[in-house]
Amino acid sequence: MIAEFRLPDLGEGLTEAEVVQWLVEPGDSVALNQTLAEVETAKAVVELPSPYEGTVASLHAEAGETIAVGSPLIAFDVVGSEPESEATGQPGGEAPSEEKAQPNLVGYGAAPAAGGRPVRRARRGVSNATVQTDAAVREAAPHDALPPADAEPAVGERPRSTPPVRAHAKRRGVDLVLVAAEVGDRVITRQDVDAYAERVGGAVPDAVGTAPEKPKTAASATGDGERRQTRIPIRGVRKHTAQAMVQSAFTAPHVTTFHTVDVTATMELIEQLRADRSLSEHRIGPLVVIARAVCLALGRNPSLNAHWDESAGEIVQNHYVDLGIAAATERGLIVPNIRSAETLSLTGLADALQELTATARSGRTSPADLAAGTFSITNIGVFGIDAGTPILPPGQSGILAVGAVRRQPWEHRGEIALRQVMTLSLSFDHRLVDGAEGARFLKDVADLLEQPGRALVF
Repeated sequence: MIAEFRLPDLGEGLTEAEVVQWLVEPGDSVALNQTLAEVETAKAVVELPSPYEGTVASLHAEAGETIAVGSPLIAFDVVGSEPESEATGQPGGEAPSEEKAQPNLVGYGAAPAAGGRPVRRARRGVSNATVQTDAAVREAAPHDALPPADAEPAVGERPRSTPPVRAHAKRRGVDLVLVAAEVGDRVITRQDVDAYAERVGGAVPDAVGTAPEKPKTAASATGDGERRQTRIPIRGVRKHTAQAMVQSAFTAPHVTTFHTVDVTATMELIEQLRADRSLSEHRIGPLVVIARAVCLALGRNPSLNAHWDESAGEIVQNHYVDLGIAAATERGLIVPNIRSAETLSLTGLADALQELTATARSGRTSPADLAAGTFSITNIGVFGIDAGTPILPPGQSGILAVGAVRRQPWEHRGEIALRQVMTLSLSFDHRLVDGAEGARFLKDVADLLEQPGRALVF
């Protein structure tokens, strides 16, 4: 029978997604859970697995096209199934039954109906001659950098790489098949793509893909000469961020308060922890200590760990902390969450933060990890900025911006001394957080950073 796969809800409340690239074509045979396409939502790049085993009948969207959740995405000629009844949509005209297994259409794969490992799709249109680097490339490349012939991947297998690396390769015009021929069977990295592109003189033709959409550059002649503009499509993370920030700015009345604090004791503590060999596996830095201080302070100031429920006419206070950490990535700013951060020790937070950052920068953050945070931290200090007025993520009542740590003259024990100081900027929703409550929370965080030992009495 012909079975249609509709675009599933890939995250909480997402209404659309853009098809980045198809990994199958009409006529291809696919296995259960084989990756069909890469789609980009407002939050992440997601690989869509096949909920059926059969043959691709047709594709309902082109690469680069944005489609709504629930819209037909791809049609299959399913193996070994009876014709589908027009009346019921079930084989043989039977009524739907709750007993029958249904594909899991939430973007995380189907429930396996049979054993065995999913099979990679054979790349169409790629021959042995294409897989092997051409003679001109080999001649130009350093000979000691080329692998032996038996290190090349098997013809027909898709090169091993992550979605962000594949997107980067498309932007640079590099065919990953040729890169895989040089790196062997390991996962291809961005560095491999860049090294290959530089070695062959920039960009090479993509053997199977199509060129990604590029920003449009326009020029017009005036009395002052040619004036140029570049137009970049608004989509993906940038589109989502813009919508969310406008919604937040015009829904919640923002108030920002600042406090400059002496963090010398915290920086000395961090140096001691880094020198401890038993903690060498944990990357404990200022942001980790600040995250722990925020969790402790939220326990004493629950109004900062709440949200305004307009439809119910209620203020909802959370008794857990899903701590959002703003991360700058190539796709834009995202805010993944550390779930139940209040239950983690300092080393636990360090490990969670390291994993969160690595996942975000590789583009592998799942939509579920980007939703429903209760409080957020943004580290603007990494850019050398002291203070700012951060906008609240929708559904949160507070966000703390962490400034740069600077050595400067400071009053200490009745004298002027060079101390390490930092400015904290707290934005909060004035509908449910009064100025006094916001000030108390900020003071609690500052006290913990001035004297980390105070955490023992919180």
